[in-house]
Amino acid sequence: MNCEKIIQSLKHNRYKVSCFETATAAADYIVRSVKNTTVGFGDSLTLEKMNLAQRLSEHNTVLDPAGHVDLDFYEVAVKTLTTDVYITSVNAAAETGELVNIDGAGNRVAGSLYGHKKVYFVFSTNKIEPTLDKAILRARNIAAPQNAKRLNYKTPCAVKGDRCYDCSSPNRICNTLNIYLKNMEDGAGEVIIVNEDLGL
Repeated sequence: MNCEKIIQSLKHNRYKVSCFETATAAADYIVRSVKNTTVGFGDSLTLEKMNLAQRLSEHNTVLDPAGHVDLDFYEVAVKTLTTDVYITSVNAAAETGELVNIDGAGNRVAGSLYGHKKVYFVFSTNKIEPTLDKAILRARNIAAPQNAKRLNYKTPCAVKGDRCYDCSSPNRICNTLNIYLKNMEDGAGEVIIVNEDLGL
């Protein structure tokens, strides 16, 4: 996929942007850039497929809530909010330069907004849409239902697998929707695009 349009839009929105052909190359870049510090993760299938937490743990203190449940998940997720570096993915990105995240517990969105010296948004090209409206639709009607199904939740979107039903299920995973219009004033956000299909 040609990423030039979204790269230019993200740069206009004050992000540093890098695009890599493979997940391995992207992971290599992050591993070279992040050393001897504390790193928090937003639970993400993309980051799991990149084996990033394990690789970074060789030279950093890494906190990753993925694989934890209930109280353990909460405790680890809270600790990620105070790390020097935070790494997460997004559910969708628009060629016009906006990023979109849907969250159930709120940890990924909270961790990506404030308090870190560096925040990496890592996503693959299958998440890119031409407009913000289509990016929001992708997050709600593709990413969230597939993720709910992957987690074996009994939400209408997971059972039917076709779209968001704006349900009130206790397992609902789309309780908050965040749109990143521009990089924050501190310039902490950096975008890493991978030219593969990785996450949902």
